[in-house]
Amino acid sequence: MSKATLQIDGMHCAGCVNAVDKQLESLQGVKSAQVNLATESAVVEYEGDLTMDDFAEAIAKGGFTLVRNDSETVSRAEQTEEREQRKYDTARRNMIWSWVPVVIMVMWMLPMWLTGYMFLGPVVMEIAMITLSGFAIIVPGWETVKSAWRSTRNLSPNMDVLIAMGSLASLSTGFVALLHHLRLAPDFHSFAMIGGMIMAFHLTGRFIETKAKGSASQAIRKLLTLGAKEASVIRDGQEIKIPVNELKKGDVMMVRPGEKIPTDGEIIEGQSSLDESLATGESMPVEKSEGDEVIGATLNINSVLKVKATKIGSETFLNQVIRMVEEAQGSKIPIQDFADRVTRVFVPAVLALALLTLTAWLVFPGFFGGLVEWAASFIPWVNPELGPVALAFYAMIAVLVIACPCALGLATPTALMVGSGLGAENGILIRKGEAIQVMKDVDAIVLDKTGTITKGKPEVTDVLTFGDMDETRLLELAATVENNSEHPLARAVVEAARQRGVEPGKSTGFENVTGKGVKAILSDGAVGVGTASLMEELGVEIAAEPSTQKEQLEEQAKTAVYVSYAGNLIGLIGIADEVKEDSKQAISELKKLGLKTIMLTGDNEKTGKAIAQKVGIDEVIAGVLPDQKSEEIRKLQESGHMVAMVGDGINDAPALTRADVGIAIGTGTDVAIESGDIVLVKGDLPGVLRAIKLSNATFKKIKQNLFWAFFYNLVMIPLAIIGLLHPLLAEAAMAFSSINVVFNSRRLGKTDLK
Repeated sequence: MSKATLQIDGMHCAGCVNAVDKQLESLQGVKSAQVNLATESAVVEYEGDLTMDDFAEAIAKGGFTLVRNDSETVSRAEQTEEREQRKYDTARRNMIWSWVPVVIMVMWMLPMWLTGYMFLGPVVMEIAMITLSGFAIIVPGWETVKSAWRSTRNLSPNMDVLIAMGSLASLSTGFVALLHHLRLAPDFHSFAMIGGMIMAFHLTGRFIETKAKGSASQAIRKLLTLGAKEASVIRDGQEIKIPVNELKKGDVMMVRPGEKIPTDGEIIEGQSSLDESLATGESMPVEKSEGDEVIGATLNINSVLKVKATKIGSETFLNQVIRMVEEAQGSKIPIQDFADRVTRVFVPAVLALALLTLTAWLVFPGFFGGLVEWAASFIPWVNPELGPVALAFYAMIAVLVIACPCALGLATPTALMVGSGLGAENGILIRKGEAIQVMKDVDAIVLDKTGTITKGKPEVTDVLTFGDMDETRLLELAATVENNSEHPLARAVVEAARQRGVEPGKSTGFENVTGKGVKAILSDGAVGVGTASLMEELGVEIAAEPSTQKEQLEEQAKTAVYVSYAGNLIGLIGIADEVKEDSKQAISELKKLGLKTIMLTGDNEKTGKAIAQKVGIDEVIAGVLPDQKSEEIRKLQESGHMVAMVGDGINDAPALTRADVGIAIGTGTDVAIESGDIVLVKGDLPGVLRAIKLSNATFKKIKQNLFWAFFYNLVMIPLAIIGLLHPLLAEAAMAFSSINVVFNSRRLGKTDLK
């Protein structure tokens, strides 16, 4: 299964989303298409050999344009900025030109409103109103009219159909009134001027919405511009400057104080402080030295560094983050499903309702006329003197322009767009939008021990020997076997040996016995390092004293491993993984939120409970093998809990996938962790609190937006049906509805997650 993120130009309402969705899903091989109005993008999952040309053709059938971006961040930033500016300029130009004829019409009508005198007579006046209003509808409003026709032709009517029909219906009354003035038709009130005003209000709303949406999407644009544009590299012994997109893996870069790291790499010379706030949200500088990973676009503060490029282009941390944020912004969450179902039938339903309104007014003029006469006493714009036919058109036009599917279409994606951008700024990457909704129902949080609660950098604290074995020889034997393993405990043993000047020797037949330890064969005997179960498997007897010593170490929150050599127990190594400074406070805050806290560890029960007691965790599930962790999550779910799992994106992948919400701890420059719904770039527990706060704040905004969108339509449409809304007020209210949703979502960006 392949996935493509497509940028689409020309979408501006929920009907547009449905049209694009319909065309994309009609392509053979497309399994799903998630079209997002706020980001004007689509995430398509497909099988087979579909190309960008295929997608472009399908999108064009719906009346829209596929925007093709270069893959490099800098050029994408420039293209995105240019595209946003072009949209803004077009919206502003259309708004200004729509108001020119409206202002002329108002100035022309002003003497008549003030004195009752009609300048140049009714025929010339009506022709002028039709001409000026027609200009506003056809010239600056041409894209709206064209979009309306296109969507109707594709059987996916959008909001522009309502605006175009409302404007043109108003304009058409001017032609009937003109025939009356020429004595070719009965008396009829003209709403021609209102047609142009409807379009002017609509284009003004479109301009404000474009500006607001541009501000709401500033987080992704900010990410796009963070990267360095040039790099100083050493080639053929000379230092030269090249564009970042020309870097190759293995290039050695010179990074001076005040410069950004051009791309992800490893320090091969030098020591400096780096500002990594763009990656982790942490404002304090981080000390880096030879051998450490550095993240592209982070700022070198005080010393010259030589850095070897290890990742370029789409592999870099920054590009991974941008891709994840874009996918999160383009995703849909369960609460949006109902809104989507409504918007699919909204425009046809409103068209039917408008026709029904016109018919009802013409069939029951007495009933509706009585309502209008009653309302005229306290609503200044209600005019019962218009006559039944004019009032029927008045109500129909108001119904057409008041209905607003846009607010429904924007309610969820604008909040997700701002929320995911805010998360990225604070080191929280939302991979799956549905996690935002599920998180609010989580009542149990399962925490992996190593690297989540503890620092994940264990150190040897105790070396106990038995018989005539000495500590140095014990560490040499243990390190020789452990040197074949990447496990954190193994690395600790190897490091302890090297600190004593002992290098690991050679071994053969290395075997990692899952959940028990490791074993290998040396030139003069077999060595095992691990649990009592491994010793039993190797036929090694454990006396009472070593067993007691092991228990004592475990009661001190240390992991104790036996070491055997040539069938005999020769020692015991105590390893401690220090608890992170902020773990206890974070767990206390999680419990204040009413969350049950559970530690899941492969370590023994005594060590697990000792650490749990230090940090205040409620429950410990110990001795769990990696492939058993997902089973423990399942048991919690079956007991009625909604579970969030926090752990390593690699070793804990099955458990993260099984949990209702998987929160993966980021590992350096690799944040593309497929098993996590949410990825914490900075692997700390306060990040979990920030993620919960972000999820709750984002979902709250989504609910507010959806409430406003539904409430607005439920209240305003009935008022329009009974003739209590002037069409201009209806259009202004419709524009305000969408703008309100966007501005409400923008306020989410000011949320303090600290």
